[in-house]
Amino acid sequence: MSVLDMSSTIAPDSQQLDYEDLLGGERTFTIKAVRRGPSAEQPVQIDFIEFDRPWRPGKTMRRLLVAVWGADASEYVGRQVTLYGDPTVKFGGIAVGGTRISHVSHIDKPTTVMLMVSRGKRQEYVLQPITRQPAAEPEADTAAVTEYLELVRDTGSIEDLKELWEQIKDDGLAKQPALVAAKDARKTELAALDAEETGR
Repeated sequence: MSVLDMSSTIAPDSQQLDYEDLLGGERTFTIKAVRRGPSAEQPVQIDFIEFDRPWRPGKTMRRLLVAVWGADASEYVGRQVTLYGDPTVKFGGIAVGGTRISHVSHIDKPTTVMLMVSRGKRQEYVLQPITRQPAAEPEADTAAVTEYLELVRDTGSIEDLKELWEQIKDDGLAKQPALVAAKDARKTELAALDAEETGR
């Protein structure tokens, strides 16, 4: 007789990874991309290789990621986080449950971070290192890389190039060697054109 995994029957009807998705226990995910979120309340969403809905971490968990990994979200691609459901997380003074980080890759020992969780209150978070070998980084969308290469080469100013690069970061492609090389080359070309215009 096959075993029925009950966790698959209680998944919430939601557009994001929620507390209820972690009721069966903590889960480790590999980051595929970090993008802008749908609102000011949820400004960031993180796509995982192993899950079909994005994780939209709250401010405390975003502060925790910045504390251990830095502020450049493009560096997060290919890294791993272990999430668990914390039933004590409150919203509007009511315990509704939320997602919390217990482990991350790219640290070599347990790391303690003190974070402001409310006015005048700080809380200690201890992150454990993920010792397993990180999963391979997701393969790039060849069509998307090709399209962005053309757009990079067609940018008409440094500002346009910066704006386009933010889109490339959002799509998790900022580490693609071809795009990095094209960006640097176009930046040099645009700087030379600006200097030429200024000298006239």
